[in-house]
Parts: sequence; structure tokens; C-alpha cells
Amino acid sequence: MLTQEQVLEKLREWMEELFEIEPESVQLDANLMTDLDVDSIDAIDLVVKIKELTGKQVNPEDFKNVRTVQDVVTVIQNMSAA
Repeated sequence: MLTQEQVLEKLREWMEELFEIEPESVQLDANLMTDLDVDSIDAIDLVVKIKELTGKQVNPEDFKNVRTVQDVVTVIQNMSAA
């Protein structure tokens, strides 16, 4: 299973690469929509990256309640542990 720190580091890379968000802005308590301006279209790009990392399809049910960076980290950790 990936550690919280490993997942957070990956997320920071992806946010910078995909959405030009400064890595230091990507904090666990940051809200994806209000703080980082990630919309539903951007979330699809994020889901593709998660699939590449874990090798598993993201369950839309798991992702619909994601609001913060911590939520994304938790989904990725759960997927990597399964």
C-alpha cells in the first residue's frame, strides 16, 4: 500500500502537470473545487492518472464523494491496498 506521503507527492506532480497548480497549494485539507479550481472535467483526467498508478479502474461510486485532496489520497490508498 502506498503511504499518504507517497500519494500526496504523486498528486502534487499531477496537479502541476495537468492543471498548472503549484505543488505547495496541494495540501490535504485543500478543497478540489473551491481551493484548487478542479472541475468535473479535470476530475476525469485525475481518474485516468489514478488508473495508471494503481492499474485498477476507479469506481465512480468511490469518487463521487471526493471533495478534498485527503479524499483523493484515501481513494488511492484503498485502491492500492486492495
